[in-house]
Amino acid sequence: MALRKTASCLAGLTGVLFVTSLPGSLSFNSSGRFFGGLSSGLRSSSVNNVLRKPPPAVAQATRGMALSGFGMRIDAGNIKIEDILKAPKWPEKFPFTDADFRRQDESDDVVFYKEARLVTHIDDKAIEALTEYYATNIKPGSDILDICSSWISHYPKDFTKTMGKRSGLGMNEFELSKNEQLTDYVVANLNKDPKLPYDDASFDVVTCVVSIDYLNKPLEVFREVSRVLKPGGKFIISQSNRCFPTKAIQIWLQTNDFEHVFIIGSYFHYCGGFKPAEAIDISPRVSAFFGGTDPMFIIQGEKK
Repeated sequence: MALRKTASCLAGLTGVLFVTSLPGSLSFNSSGRFFGGLSSGLRSSSVNNVLRKPPPAVAQATRGMALSGFGMRIDAGNIKIEDILKAPKWPEKFPFTDADFRRQDESDDVVFYKEARLVTHIDDKAIEALTEYYATNIKPGSDILDICSSWISHYPKDFTKTMGKRSGLGMNEFELSKNEQLTDYVVANLNKDPKLPYDDASFDVVTCVVSIDYLNKPLEVFREVSRVLKPGGKFIISQSNRCFPTKAIQIWLQTNDFEHVFIIGSYFHYCGGFKPAEAIDISPRVSAFFGGTDPMFIIQGEKK
Protein backbone atom coordinates (compact mmCIF):
# COMPACT_ATOMS: atom_id res chain seq x y z
CA MET A 1 0.00 0.00 0.00
CA ALA A 2 1.41 3.38 -1.01
CA LEU A 3 1.87 6.00 1.65
CA ARG A 4 -0.35 9.08 1.62
CA LYS A 5 1.20 12.53 1.67
CA THR A 6 -1.73 14.87 1.26
CA ALA A 7 -3.01 16.68 4.32
CA SER A 8 -6.48 17.57 5.43
CA CYS A 9 -7.75 20.20 3.04
CA LEU A 10 -8.09 22.67 5.89
CA ALA A 11 -4.70 21.93 7.42
CA GLY A 12 -2.75 25.04 8.25
CA LEU A 13 -5.87 27.09 8.87
CA THR A 14 -7.33 27.93 12.25
CA GLY A 15 -9.73 25.02 12.34
CA VAL A 16 -12.66 27.30 11.55
CA LEU A 17 -15.41 26.19 9.20
CA PHE A 18 -16.96 28.91 7.10
CA VAL A 19 -20.58 28.20 6.25
CA THR A 20 -21.67 30.73 3.67
CA SER A 21 -23.79 29.24 0.94
CA LEU A 22 -25.89 27.07 3.23
CA PRO A 23 -28.40 28.88 5.41
CA GLY A 24 -28.60 28.21 9.12
CA SER A 25 -25.98 26.13 10.89
CA LEU A 26 -24.26 22.77 10.78
CA SER A 27 -23.17 20.77 13.77
CA PHE A 28 -20.05 18.69 14.29
CA ASN A 29 -19.25 16.07 16.83
CA SER A 30 -15.93 15.91 18.65
CA SER A 31 -14.32 13.81 15.91
CA GLY A 32 -14.81 16.58 13.39
CA ARG A 33 -17.54 14.85 11.38
CA PHE A 34 -20.95 16.04 10.31
CA PHE A 35 -23.80 14.52 12.26
CA GLY A 36 -25.66 12.19 9.94
CA GLY A 37 -22.55 10.36 8.73
CA LEU A 38 -21.12 12.89 6.27
CA SER A 39 -17.44 13.47 6.78
CA SER A 40 -16.06 16.99 6.82
CA GLY A 41 -12.66 18.21 5.79
CA LEU A 42 -11.81 19.04 9.38
CA ARG A 43 -9.49 16.85 11.41
CA SER A 44 -9.13 18.89 14.59
CA SER A 45 -10.73 17.23 17.61
CA SER A 46 -11.26 20.68 19.10
CA VAL A 47 -13.81 21.57 16.45
CA ASN A 48 -17.31 21.42 17.88
CA ASN A 49 -20.07 23.69 16.60
CA VAL A 50 -17.58 26.29 15.36
CA LEU A 51 -19.22 28.63 12.89
CA ARG A 52 -17.73 32.02 12.19
CA LYS A 53 -18.47 34.87 9.83
CA PRO A 54 -16.71 34.26 6.48
CA PRO A 55 -14.20 36.70 5.04
CA PRO A 56 -15.75 39.42 2.83
CA ALA A 57 -14.47 37.78 -0.35
CA VAL A 58 -16.16 34.49 0.55
CA ALA A 59 -19.41 36.15 1.53
CA GLN A 60 -19.44 38.05 -1.76
CA ALA A 61 -18.58 34.99 -3.80
CA THR A 62 -21.40 32.90 -2.37
CA ARG A 63 -24.02 35.64 -2.23
CA GLY A 64 -27.25 34.37 -3.72
CA MET A 65 -25.99 30.80 -3.88
CA ALA A 66 -28.52 29.44 -1.43
CA LEU A 67 -30.15 26.05 -1.76
CA SER A 68 -33.84 26.21 -2.42
CA GLY A 69 -36.27 24.04 -0.51
CA PHE A 70 -34.49 24.11 2.84
CA GLY A 71 -35.38 25.92 6.00
CA MET A 72 -33.29 28.27 8.09
CA ARG A 73 -31.53 25.46 9.88
CA ILE A 74 -29.68 22.52 8.37
CA ASP A 75 -28.98 19.85 10.91
CA ALA A 76 -28.77 16.08 11.23
CA GLY A 77 -30.35 14.22 8.35
CA ASN A 78 -31.92 17.24 6.66
CA ILE A 79 -29.53 17.46 3.75
CA LYS A 80 -27.51 15.01 1.71
CA ILE A 81 -24.76 15.56 -0.83
CA GLU A 82 -27.25 14.49 -3.50
CA ASP A 83 -29.54 17.40 -2.57
CA ILE A 84 -27.01 20.17 -3.07
CA LEU A 85 -27.26 20.53 -6.85
CA LYS A 86 -30.93 19.61 -7.26
CA ALA A 87 -32.32 23.16 -7.20
CA PRO A 88 -29.56 25.74 -6.83
CA LYS A 89 -30.31 29.44 -7.18
CA TRP A 90 -27.45 30.56 -9.37
CA PRO A 91 -26.66 34.28 -9.56
CA GLU A 92 -26.88 35.79 -13.03
CA LYS A 93 -23.10 36.11 -13.27
CA PHE A 94 -20.22 33.94 -12.05
CA PRO A 95 -19.93 34.99 -8.38
CA PHE A 96 -16.24 34.34 -7.77
CA THR A 97 -13.36 36.79 -8.18
CA ASP A 98 -9.72 36.42 -9.19
CA ALA A 99 -8.79 36.56 -5.51
CA ASP A 100 -10.78 33.37 -4.89
CA PHE A 101 -8.49 31.47 -7.24
CA ARG A 102 -5.18 32.60 -5.79
CA ARG A 103 -3.03 30.14 -3.89
CA GLN A 104 -0.76 30.46 -0.88
CA ASP A 105 2.08 29.30 -3.11
CA GLU A 106 1.98 31.11 -6.46
CA SER A 107 5.39 29.84 -7.57
CA ASP A 108 5.55 27.89 -10.83
CA ASP A 109 3.54 24.68 -10.49
CA VAL A 110 6.18 22.88 -12.54
CA VAL A 111 8.59 23.28 -9.64
CA PHE A 112 6.10 21.95 -7.07
CA TYR A 113 5.20 18.90 -9.15
CA LYS A 114 8.75 18.20 -10.36
CA GLU A 115 9.28 15.63 -7.59
CA ALA A 116 7.53 12.38 -8.45
CA ARG A 117 5.02 11.27 -5.83
CA LEU A 118 4.10 7.63 -6.32
CA VAL A 119 1.58 7.78 -3.49
CA THR A 120 -2.19 7.66 -3.14
CA HIS A 121 -4.02 10.74 -1.92
CA ILE A 122 -7.15 9.04 -0.61
CA ASP A 123 -7.41 5.90 1.49
CA ASP A 124 -7.98 2.38 0.17
CA LYS A 125 -11.71 2.28 0.90
CA ALA A 126 -12.31 5.55 -0.94
CA ILE A 127 -10.27 4.25 -3.88
CA GLU A 128 -12.35 1.07 -3.95
CA ALA A 129 -15.56 3.09 -3.97
CA LEU A 130 -14.34 5.24 -6.87
CA THR A 131 -13.14 2.24 -8.88
CA GLU A 132 -16.49 0.54 -8.41
CA TYR A 133 -18.28 3.70 -9.54
CA TYR A 134 -16.23 3.78 -12.73
CA ALA A 135 -16.96 0.08 -13.32
CA THR A 136 -20.71 0.60 -13.21
CA ASN A 137 -20.95 4.02 -14.86
CA ILE A 138 -18.51 4.01 -17.80
CA LYS A 139 -19.73 2.04 -20.80
CA PRO A 140 -17.45 -0.55 -22.41
CA GLY A 141 -15.58 0.75 -25.42
CA SER A 142 -15.45 4.32 -24.13
CA ASP A 143 -12.55 6.59 -24.99
CA ILE A 144 -11.44 8.22 -21.72
CA LEU A 145 -9.32 11.22 -20.81
CA ASP A 146 -7.96 11.56 -17.28
CA ILE A 147 -6.94 15.15 -16.55
CA CYS A 148 -4.67 16.09 -13.64
CA SER A 149 -3.53 12.50 -13.97
CA SER A 150 -0.67 10.72 -12.23
CA TRP A 151 0.74 7.22 -11.81
CA ILE A 152 -2.68 5.69 -11.15
CA SER A 153 -6.12 6.60 -12.45
CA HIS A 154 -8.17 4.30 -10.19
CA TYR A 155 -9.87 2.67 -13.18
CA PRO A 156 -10.85 -1.00 -12.90
CA LYS A 157 -8.06 -3.31 -14.06
CA ASP A 158 -10.15 -4.69 -16.91
CA PHE A 159 -10.46 -1.23 -18.49
CA THR A 160 -7.23 -2.03 -20.34
CA LYS A 161 -9.25 -4.67 -22.23
CA THR A 162 -12.80 -3.33 -22.20
CA MET A 163 -12.29 0.37 -22.99
CA GLY A 164 -10.98 2.30 -25.97
CA LYS A 165 -8.08 4.72 -25.67
CA ARG A 166 -7.26 6.00 -22.20
CA SER A 167 -5.35 9.25 -22.40
CA GLY A 168 -3.77 11.03 -19.46
CA LEU A 169 -2.78 14.65 -18.95
CA GLY A 170 -0.74 15.63 -15.93
CA MET A 171 2.21 17.56 -14.55
CA ASN A 172 4.85 14.89 -13.92
CA GLU A 173 6.15 12.78 -16.80
CA PHE A 174 7.67 10.07 -14.59
CA GLU A 175 4.37 9.57 -12.75
CA LEU A 176 2.45 9.39 -16.02
CA SER A 177 4.94 6.90 -17.47
CA LYS A 178 4.19 4.55 -14.56
CA ASN A 179 0.43 4.62 -15.14
CA GLU A 180 -0.33 1.21 -16.63
CA GLN A 181 -3.95 2.19 -17.26
CA LEU A 182 -3.07 4.81 -19.88
CA THR A 183 -2.55 4.22 -23.59
CA ASP A 184 -0.93 7.64 -24.02
CA TYR A 185 -0.18 10.76 -22.02
CA VAL A 186 0.70 14.44 -22.32
CA VAL A 187 2.57 16.61 -19.82
CA ALA A 188 0.79 19.95 -19.49
CA ASN A 189 0.09 22.68 -16.94
CA LEU A 190 -3.57 23.66 -17.15
CA ASN A 191 -2.99 26.58 -14.81
CA LYS A 192 -0.70 28.12 -17.43
CA ASP A 193 -2.58 27.02 -20.54
CA PRO A 194 -6.04 25.51 -20.05
CA LYS A 195 -6.35 24.41 -23.68
CA LEU A 196 -6.48 20.62 -24.02
CA PRO A 197 -4.28 19.22 -26.82
CA TYR A 198 -7.02 17.06 -28.31
CA ASP A 199 -9.45 17.33 -31.19
CA ASP A 200 -13.11 18.22 -30.75
CA ALA A 201 -15.39 15.34 -29.72
CA SER A 202 -12.48 12.97 -29.00
CA PHE A 203 -13.69 11.34 -25.78
CA ASP A 204 -16.75 9.70 -24.29
CA VAL A 205 -15.68 10.37 -20.70
CA VAL A 206 -13.31 12.78 -18.96
CA THR A 207 -12.29 12.07 -15.36
CA CYS A 208 -10.57 14.18 -12.73
CA VAL A 209 -9.66 12.67 -9.35
CA VAL A 210 -9.32 14.88 -6.25
CA SER A 211 -7.62 17.65 -8.22
CA ILE A 212 -10.24 20.16 -9.26
CA ASP A 213 -9.31 22.32 -6.26
CA TYR A 214 -5.92 23.10 -7.81
CA LEU A 215 -7.26 24.69 -11.00
CA ASN A 216 -7.04 28.48 -11.06
CA LYS A 217 -8.85 28.77 -14.42
CA PRO A 218 -11.68 26.29 -13.89
CA LEU A 219 -14.20 27.75 -16.34
CA GLU A 220 -11.66 27.68 -19.16
CA VAL A 221 -10.77 24.08 -18.35
CA PHE A 222 -14.44 23.05 -18.16
CA ARG A 223 -15.10 24.66 -21.56
CA GLU A 224 -12.19 22.70 -22.98
CA VAL A 225 -13.51 19.48 -21.45
CA SER A 226 -16.88 20.19 -23.08
CA ARG A 227 -15.13 20.74 -26.41
CA VAL A 228 -13.23 17.44 -26.40
CA LEU A 229 -16.23 15.42 -25.19
CA LYS A 230 -18.54 13.77 -27.68
CA PRO A 231 -22.22 14.82 -27.49
CA GLY A 232 -23.71 13.09 -24.46
CA GLY A 233 -20.25 12.48 -23.00
CA LYS A 234 -19.65 12.76 -19.25
CA PHE A 235 -17.24 14.77 -17.14
CA ILE A 236 -16.85 12.78 -13.90
CA ILE A 237 -15.18 14.66 -11.05
CA SER A 238 -14.37 12.84 -7.82
CA GLN A 239 -13.60 14.84 -4.70
CA SER A 240 -12.63 14.06 -1.13
CA ASN A 241 -11.37 16.34 1.64
CA ARG A 242 -7.59 16.15 1.24
CA CYS A 243 -5.24 18.38 -0.71
CA PHE A 244 -1.91 20.18 -0.80
CA PRO A 245 -3.13 23.34 1.00
CA THR A 246 -0.48 25.67 -0.41
CA LYS A 247 -1.57 24.84 -3.98
CA ALA A 248 -5.33 24.70 -3.45
CA ILE A 249 -7.32 27.76 -4.47
CA GLN A 250 -8.23 30.21 -1.73
CA ILE A 251 -12.00 29.71 -1.90
CA TRP A 252 -11.50 25.97 -1.41
CA LEU A 253 -9.66 26.41 1.86
CA GLN A 254 -12.40 28.67 3.20
CA THR A 255 -15.33 26.35 2.53
CA ASN A 256 -16.55 22.92 3.59
CA ASP A 257 -17.44 19.67 1.80
CA PHE A 258 -20.99 20.79 1.02
CA GLU A 259 -19.76 24.05 -0.44
CA HIS A 260 -17.05 22.28 -2.44
CA VAL A 261 -19.78 20.36 -4.23
CA PHE A 262 -21.64 23.61 -4.80
CA ILE A 263 -18.52 25.32 -6.18
CA ILE A 264 -17.90 22.50 -8.66
CA GLY A 265 -21.55 22.60 -9.66
CA SER A 266 -21.13 26.29 -10.41
CA TYR A 267 -18.29 25.51 -12.80
CA PHE A 268 -20.57 23.23 -14.79
CA HIS A 269 -23.30 25.86 -14.80
CA TYR A 270 -21.29 28.92 -15.80
CA CYS A 271 -18.98 27.32 -18.36
CA GLY A 272 -21.91 26.40 -20.59
CA GLY A 273 -22.05 23.27 -22.68
CA PHE A 274 -23.26 20.92 -19.94
CA LYS A 275 -26.62 19.82 -18.68
CA PRO A 276 -27.20 20.53 -14.95
CA ALA A 277 -24.64 18.67 -12.87
CA GLU A 278 -25.52 16.09 -10.25
CA ALA A 279 -23.78 15.13 -7.02
CA ILE A 280 -23.51 11.61 -5.62
CA ASP A 281 -22.11 10.50 -2.29
CA ILE A 282 -20.19 7.24 -2.79
CA SER A 283 -18.34 7.46 0.53
CA PRO A 284 -17.59 4.08 2.13
CA ARG A 285 -19.72 3.25 5.13
CA VAL A 286 -18.32 4.23 8.50
CA SER A 287 -17.64 1.22 10.70
CA ALA A 288 -18.19 1.32 14.45
CA PHE A 289 -15.25 -1.07 14.83
CA PHE A 290 -12.73 0.21 12.28
CA GLY A 291 -13.56 3.91 12.19
CA GLY A 292 -14.23 6.19 9.27
CA THR A 293 -12.61 6.53 5.87
CA ASP A 294 -12.05 9.41 3.51
CA PRO A 295 -15.30 10.70 2.02
CA MET A 296 -15.77 10.39 -1.72
CA PHE A 297 -18.16 12.53 -3.73
CA ILE A 298 -18.94 12.44 -7.43
CA ILE A 299 -19.93 15.62 -9.23
CA GLN A 300 -20.66 14.95 -12.86
CA GLY A 301 -22.21 16.63 -15.86
CA GLU A 302 -23.27 15.49 -19.31
CA LYS A 303 -22.36 17.42 -22.44
CA LYS A 304 -25.38 18.93 -24.14
